[in-house]
Amino acid sequence: MDWNTDWGLRGRMAFTMFLLFALYLVFVGFLTLYFENGLFPLIMLGGFAIAQYFFSDKLALRGMGAREVSAEEYPELHRRIERLSQQADLPKPKVAVSDTQVPNAFATGRNKKNATVAVTTGLLRTLDSDELDGVLAHELAHVKNRDVMVMTIASFLSTIAFFIVRWGWLFGGNNRQGGAPVIVAIAVSIVVWIVSFLLIRALSRYREYSADRGAAVITGQPGALASALISIDGRMDRVPDQDLRDGSAEMNAFFIIPIRAGFLSRVASTHPPTEKRIERLRDLEREMETA
Repeated sequence: MDWNTDWGLRGRMAFTMFLLFALYLVFVGFLTLYFENGLFPLIMLGGFAIAQYFFSDKLALRGMGAREVSAEEYPELHRRIERLSQQADLPKPKVAVSDTQVPNAFATGRNKKNATVAVTTGLLRTLDSDELDGVLAHELAHVKNRDVMVMTIASFLSTIAFFIVRWGWLFGGNNRQGGAPVIVAIAVSIVVWIVSFLLIRALSRYREYSADRGAAVITGQPGALASALISIDGRMDRVPDQDLRDGSAEMNAFFIIPIRAGFLSRVASTHPPTEKRIERLRDLEREMETA
């Protein structure tokens, strides 16, 4: 099985990115048309996005209470990630562990050379050897696909729209036309933020499918990841609410299972339904068996 053969999935991702790009072109044109002093906020928020891009790994690790661990502390975990990285033709990423019973894993980092794969102690206790390989391969597929970089770029102007909604007065306080442009900007920004939010969530779901397929290619065992998803999803339902994070690091990392906390996580999921992911993995398993 080749790494990139699901052209339907790639087409849906490309179409979603096109819609985001078109939406943002209209939005930038609107800002240029309405505000003489719009350049400074764009530069300021651009600096914010660049800082997020370069420090996304640290933000995500801090948000999940994870710390980088050495090969002496977790030798078996390091050996697994090193082996799977070689199979994926990737440099070995940094390894981090979060001491929490929530069974989860995530990948973060702006590129292949600055990536981190993190797991929770709950995940290590929950999965067997093949299932753990499947989950780690899924996260390595996110690294190989440069998903953190893609999503950071995709969310840039959505972040700008959010800041305009929250601090619209910064954009129009000195405008000669008075307060009307500020109100219009906030209204337009609300629409842009909502639409881009939904498109970005859809793009994230597509990339989860892509990472599942990548894990199947890396390990050659789609069924192992499917089994892991069943185990993790069942355990997530029984984890006490106070052990769940607030999801603030979610845009800086790709989790194997979405963190079910907070209003935004309930409105639009970053992940496809587990049942659909498992169904696709079973289809991949049959495809590999008959190849």
